[in-house]
Amino acid sequence: MEIYETQAEIASRKNWFLSLVVITLVAFGTLVLLQGIAVVLIPPIFQISVDELMGLVGGDYSVPNGRMALLFAQGLGSGLGFWLATWGILRFLEKADLHWSKQIARVTGKNLAIVSAMTVGGMLFNGLLMYWNSLLILPEFLSGVELWMQEMEAQLMELTKFLTDFQSIPELLSGILVIGVFAGVGEELFFRGMIQPKFQKYLGSPHLGIWVTALIFSAIHVQFYGFLPRMFLGALFGYMYHYTGSLFYPILGHILNNTLTLLLVYASNEGLIEMDIQSTDAVSYPGALAGILVLILGFLYFKKANRVKDEKLDQSV
Repeated sequence: MEIYETQAEIASRKNWFLSLVVITLVAFGTLVLLQGIAVVLIPPIFQISVDELMGLVGGDYSVPNGRMALLFAQGLGSGLGFWLATWGILRFLEKADLHWSKQIARVTGKNLAIVSAMTVGGMLFNGLLMYWNSLLILPEFLSGVELWMQEMEAQLMELTKFLTDFQSIPELLSGILVIGVFAGVGEELFFRGMIQPKFQKYLGSPHLGIWVTALIFSAIHVQFYGFLPRMFLGALFGYMYHYTGSLFYPILGHILNNTLTLLLVYASNEGLIEMDIQSTDAVSYPGALAGILVLILGFLYFKKANRVKDEKLDQSV
C-alpha cells in the first residue's frame, strides 16, 4: 500500500480535476524552465556556439560535444525537473508527507534481490511486447496519423541512438547518471510517488490507478512504437510500490532497467556481444516466458510477505 498523507483541500477527491490540472501546469512549467536554463548554460560549459546549439536541437549530431550537451539538457530538464516539480507540489501545494522513515524501514536485502530479478524478468518479457508493438498497423483512414507516428518514431530513434552511442567510458558513465539514475529517481517520485496514489483514490481501485498512471507514464515519452513495453514497465514499477509500500523498490527497478539497457547497448556497439538491443526484428519466446514466470513468482511473494500491518500507513489522499 502506497504512503501519501495530506489534508490539503486541493488534494481531496472532490477536487481531483483541479489537482491534476495544477500538477500538470507546475510540472510542465518546471520542465520548460529547467530546459531553458540548460540551453543558456550549454554554450559556455561545452564550448558550443549558439548556431551549433540550434543545429544540434534540429538534428545535426556532428556538433562537437553534442552528446554530452544533450545529456546535460536531459538530466537538468527532465530527471531533476521531475524531482523538483514533485518536491514543490508536495511541499507547497498539497503539503503531503511520504513518510520516508517508514519507507526506508521497509527496505530489506531479500526484497532488493527479488526486485532486481523481477526487473530483469520484465526486460525479457518486454522484448516480446516491443516486437508486438512494432507490428502496429492502423486502419487505412488513419494512414496520415500512422505516417506521422512513423516519422516521429524515426526522429526519436535517431536521437536515442546518438545519445547512447557512447565513445568513451566517461560518456557511458554520464549516460548512466542521466538516463539511469536521474530519470529513475525523478520519474518514480513523480509518477509512482505522487500520481499513482491519486488515481488509485480517485478511481477507487488500486489496479486501475496503477495502469492509468502507467498509461500516462508511457504517453509522455511520445514513442508510439514503444508504448506497450513502456506502459508495462510503468505498471511493473507501480505494483512494486503497491505491494511493498516503499518507493525505493520501483526506483531501484527503474534505475536497473535503464542502466542494464545502456550497458547492453554499449557492449553491442563495442562488439563485445552479438545483440542489437534496439532492434525489434526478432524476439526470444523462451526468454519472454522465463521473464513472465519470474514476474509472477516475484509478485506472489510480495503480495504474501509485504502486506502492511500498520493501519496508520494506509493511503489517505
